[in-house]
Amino acid sequence: MKTSKLGFEESLGKNVVETSRCVGCASCVVVCPFSSLSYDKQKPTLTEECKQCGICPNVCPRFNWSREEAEKFLFGKASSEADDFGICRRIVLAQTANKRILRKCQDGGAVSTLVAYALRNNLIDAAALSGLNTDKPLFPVPKLASTLNGIIESAGTRYAYSPNMLAFAEGIKGGFRKLAFVGTPCQIQAIRKVQMSPLKKFSNPIQLAIGLMCTECFSYDGLFLKHIEGEMGIDLHKIVKMNIKGKIIISLETGEEHTIPLPKAKQYARESCGFCQDFSAELADISAGGLGLSNWTLLVLRTKNGEELFDRCVEAGQLKTRSPDGEAFALKLLTKLSRKKKSIFSNS
Repeated sequence: MKTSKLGFEESLGKNVVETSRCVGCASCVVVCPFSSLSYDKQKPTLTEECKQCGICPNVCPRFNWSREEAEKFLFGKASSEADDFGICRRIVLAQTANKRILRKCQDGGAVSTLVAYALRNNLIDAAALSGLNTDKPLFPVPKLASTLNGIIESAGTRYAYSPNMLAFAEGIKGGFRKLAFVGTPCQIQAIRKVQMSPLKKFSNPIQLAIGLMCTECFSYDGLFLKHIEGEMGIDLHKIVKMNIKGKIIISLETGEEHTIPLPKAKQYARESCGFCQDFSAELADISAGGLGLSNWTLLVLRTKNGEELFDRCVEAGQLKTRSPDGEAFALKLLTKLSRKKKSIFSNS
């Protein structure tokens, strides 16, 4: 997947940013050795002379992307047509045993629990996650968490985009040698491209990649400011939780709930999400999603590394588990959404 030494403008600028394929992951900004790129308005901008080193195209998940090559790198083999939601070892349902996490989490709290266990047991030094801006309600920001409190504070799902690669870069600069990364499928693809490149400074610290199942992210200005605050008249500061269970459910601190039909919300989806063919983060060590479940998380254990972490977490009593066999709807939804993503823009 290595690319000849193309400059930013002739590679990513022309073929990714200008065509609205840029996911805004910031991987190109992070790895640029000359600090020629800046991150502005959720996309990279050339602010200094490009030295045409050819590094940025090699880490972009939308430039010369080959799922087959990435799968062979990670799993030693490529997936087949029968692998509707990618290569996996096991599918499980999990719920945190930590009451603090359960109160704060989105569904079953499995992701926060796995990351917390890895940190507590020195498997990682820190984790690149998403948190919330203290000034703009519900606005996600990249966050590097190196404490249990930091991980718990970051629990929950964001429905606008957070470039978690910037938190990963913060971890690299901070000298952390063992990092976990939690992000959307496109961000997991960027992490794998970093690992497939010769950039050992960035690839060596990656110990764990947890992917969050995702159909699309929404524009903060569109969904939150224009629709929820402007049209629905809801004070964003009063929202305590949002979730998607066939529709967007908005829970207020008063206990009141409001809903938004998904077809109406989709008008605010980020344009680049329309090019994505990966719903279930098929290149993660562990993929996680709610999939209509209540207080449980469906986990797809994909790599030996991810499966071993999960088993250790269960053995330590940090996760409760149950079989997914009785959850036909969740499994059907996993397959349906994965197939739907793969069926569009097959030439992207």
